[in-house]
Amino acid sequence: MINLRRSGQDSTRKSVWTTPILLLSGLVLLASCATKPKQDYDVNYDFSALKTFNQLTVKQTDDPLTADRINYDIKQTLLNQGYVFKADNADFVVNYAFVTENKEKDSGLSIGLGSGTWGSGGGISLGTSIGIPLGSDTAKTQTIQIDIIDPTDKRLIWRGNGQYHFDQGGEDKAKGINQTVVAILAQFPPKK
Repeated sequence: MINLRRSGQDSTRKSVWTTPILLLSGLVLLASCATKPKQDYDVNYDFSALKTFNQLTVKQTDDPLTADRINYDIKQTLLNQGYVFKADNADFVVNYAFVTENKEKDSGLSIGLGSGTWGSGGGISLGTSIGIPLGSDTAKTQTIQIDIIDPTDKRLIWRGNGQYHFDQGGEDKAKGINQTVVAILAQFPPKK
């Protein structure tokens, strides 16, 4: 343990260390939880000409609830971005695919950093812990891929994908799908 305070110092010394440590801890936590969507696109395509879209629907799936949620979220996200849905002669067509996998949960070493005061002193402590998975040792990960296609020559012009983790269906899964679709399409059109 490192003692940060000397006798006679005021409590402002404690807050000088506490805020940066808490901020750093929060950033590390956020970075470890986030899965950043990825994209690829035709670098020679003029995306600024795109104003209207149409959607292809997944014909067969063993998870129609997820397919319907993804389809709905894609349409709503593009409408919110200012694109107009047009069933015939749209500027671009949107297609999607998804896959669900079981992945092993991490049960590795974690390091914690904290600060606090006790008595007339303060300090920083560093500790470790080993996680032991409770219940199932696998988690479900769903990857969503969204394709933007030029309808004149049926050519792929943009592709984005992202993933989220879930344990069960219902509201949490619907929220995960929505957040993933919004994050993927936030990259469309690509900023050159």
